[in-house]
Amino acid sequence: MTGGQISEVICMILIPWFFRRLGVKYMLAAGMLAWIARYIFFAYGNVDSRMWMLWAGILLHGICYDFFFVTGQIYIDRKAPLNLRASTQGLITFITYGIGMFVGSWLSGAVVNHYALPTAQGALTYDWRSIWIFSGSASFIVLLLFLLIFSDKQADTVEPFPAAEEASLQI
Repeated sequence: MTGGQISEVICMILIPWFFRRLGVKYMLAAGMLAWIARYIFFAYGNVDSRMWMLWAGILLHGICYDFFFVTGQIYIDRKAPLNLRASTQGLITFITYGIGMFVGSWLSGAVVNHYALPTAQGALTYDWRSIWIFSGSASFIVLLLFLLIFSDKQADTVEPFPAAEEASLQI
């Protein structure tokens, strides 16, 4: 099991606890903040003296994924009417893993191409620090917009996991 997988398992186990204390808005914000930190670690980490930054970026995968994507899935499930939950889950999956990945792949290709640097031998190398900083900056802007726009007071007061559902989540 990789470090990213271990951190993801730990986060999945802790989601109910964090959900009660932070609520959906701050769980999602924590996930976005973890993406920003991850990109900064990747931007400034190296295989010598700052290898710890690369490991930290890998370990943040669990928080990035679970606090953002899993929390988003739980939120959608809680907000959707019972008769539309499966359709709503399918739609959010299509948006994030379909359209979102398509646009993300296209945009990341454009960013990587923008920071391509030709070498004297005619090969290409890349300014990875700038690429990761671009990603971190974009994530920071999205986090700010999210914090300013998103409000879900009602969902923050609702218990995120009914007792029977929580019992089935515990190992």
